[in-house]
Amino acid sequence: MALITGLCTFLYHLPQIYKWLLKPYYVTSFFMTVAFLVVRKAPGLCEHLATQRDDGNSCDFDWREVEILMFLSAIVMMKNRRAITLEQHIGNLFLFSKVANVILFFRLDIRLGILYLSLCVAFVMTCKPPLYMGPEYIKYFSDKTIDEELQRDSRVTWIVEFYANWSSDCQSFAPVFADLSLKYNCAGLRFGKVDIGRYGEVSQTVSTSPLAKQLPTVALFQGGREIMRRPMVDNKGRAVSWTFNDENIIREFNLNEIFQKSKKLNKGRDLKEEEDPNDPQPEEGSDELHPETDNPEQLTESKKDK
Repeated sequence: MALITGLCTFLYHLPQIYKWLLKPYYVTSFFMTVAFLVVRKAPGLCEHLATQRDDGNSCDFDWREVEILMFLSAIVMMKNRRAITLEQHIGNLFLFSKVANVILFFRLDIRLGILYLSLCVAFVMTCKPPLYMGPEYIKYFSDKTIDEELQRDSRVTWIVEFYANWSSDCQSFAPVFADLSLKYNCAGLRFGKVDIGRYGEVSQTVSTSPLAKQLPTVALFQGGREIMRRPMVDNKGRAVSWTFNDENIIREFNLNEIFQKSKKLNKGRDLKEEEDPNDPQPEEGSDELHPETDNPEQLTESKKDK
């Protein structure tokens, strides 16, 4: 049953997977993932490789290579238990496959190991994972605009994500946060992001160390003051384990309740404008959003306009 469910899920996401594999990052990762399999099975090449098989067949895996591959499968399955997006599942597979390939190539021939490790280093330095560029209702802050924007209107609640482009967890969470902004954004509930890898002053509130595991961090602000954040931080400055998915964000930050109150704020503002027609109307390009009438594509903040 589990196999059938997995197969159905794969077929459902097949068009999306196909689209991803056309990107240079995923194309290169795929070939680097299957590199050892290709070398071990390639006719004309595998006959010259070393092997520990009793029958001397160097074109098949020996018992040690099978153990390494089985251990790789177990690690990927454990890591993917906490994965929340398909991109994160595939990313974990690519990452640990490369690590296993390094071990396998060094065990096979130290020259092949050095060559493959050099390719991995070059890949990390030159090829970055593609950033999420889909629709969203998110305002991007800088270190100079975040405080002013959060304190501009005490009635507005802000959900702010602190992220870094180099963090794979932040990249995996990006489509989830964008989807939440499309569902819950309104005049009284806004979504924002700030790149702490780019703005050093803001990063003082969130540790950028991979060991601290504080990226991404999502914080709730009301009246310019931080009310809560996830993940929480213990006495040693390390983040308490927390899964970043839409269900946890909605439950922990009470988004449904805040959204209902924010819709009343929307109606109050609209009613005030109808009662007092002499009030100045919002200028064109105003920052105020109304999800009931606005077009998401037109109001999406530009990722380059920070």
